[in-house]
Amino acid sequence: MPKPVPKSRAVPTIVAVVLLLAAFGNARALTADEINRAGRPVPSSVQRTKPIVQRAKPGAAIVKLQTLLVRQGISPGEIDGMDGENYRKALAQFRRRENLGAGDAVDDATWRALGGDSSQDIVTSYTVTEADARYVFSKRIPRDYARQARMRRLAYSRAPEMFAERFKMGEGLLRALNPRAHYRAAGETLLVIAAGRTAPRAEVQLIEADKRTGRVTAYGSQGEMIASYPATIGSGDTPSPEGEYQVARVVRQPTYHYDPVKNFQQGRNTHKLVLPRGPNNPVGTVWIGLSKPTFGIHGTPEPSRIGKASSHGCVRLTNWDAEDLAGMVKPGALVRFVD
Repeated sequence: MPKPVPKSRAVPTIVAVVLLLAAFGNARALTADEINRAGRPVPSSVQRTKPIVQRAKPGAAIVKLQTLLVRQGISPGEIDGMDGENYRKALAQFRRRENLGAGDAVDDATWRALGGDSSQDIVTSYTVTEADARYVFSKRIPRDYARQARMRRLAYSRAPEMFAERFKMGEGLLRALNPRAHYRAAGETLLVIAAGRTAPRAEVQLIEADKRTGRVTAYGSQGEMIASYPATIGSGDTPSPEGEYQVARVVRQPTYHYDPVKNFQQGRNTHKLVLPRGPNNPVGTVWIGLSKPTFGIHGTPEPSRIGKASSHGCVRLTNWDAEDLAGMVKPGALVRFVD
């Protein structure tokens, strides 16, 4: 049985715990300078064998690398500063496209190709606008589709959610960069990620949905890789299609038409439902319909779960990746599912 703490030591012990917790909280903050000036993280020989370990806070070098990958059209999903599967797969895809060899190592050649040393503009400032401050949030998004169908709009439920999605970030990273932010006051300055890229001139002719790697890759007329995104592609119970199809239509800000006979059973809902528009709609902000009825490529209200949770047969991307793809594809483009 452990000894009781003497009364004379109780207060100092409590103070020490409080100071430790405060120090840990401060450690979660991340500065723009740390990210902008971050160098190549580790030698390739170390990274190739290093297991994926989740950090307690976002890593500055990983934030920088994720952002540079997005600027190259190779998405890691959320820019969150964490060493995860989507990040590693994006690195491997970039190396494959640039003929830098197999694997996900960040060697000198990969760092140079991404422009690591010359890119010190990863974090930028954003001023909250009057429109941002007036945005009407959905107080709560119920999971039940029948209750969602009764709502006027499936809007964002929180300001951090809205800003994180706008700048392709994880909410944890947004909070780490803005530990004291209120997010709702017009004129407030936020630190955000500058992950925009110049839209490629080439038009997407082929989209490949690779079930094995969990990535959707877009190619041009010459077979060049234009973009690649992490994706959730079907599940064991509701698998995605096989073979080849065509893009039938592109719908922005779609409603979601739920049919338990054609789709799947959600809760106790046995009737057809129409769910309203909004970023928290089950198919997000974009629907790229395929020539196979009821199947499509679409966004999601849960970007952090891309590549980590099953979908009901369709191909799910983050909202911003779905919008990126939708801006480059037209009806008639080929969609190929590969194992």
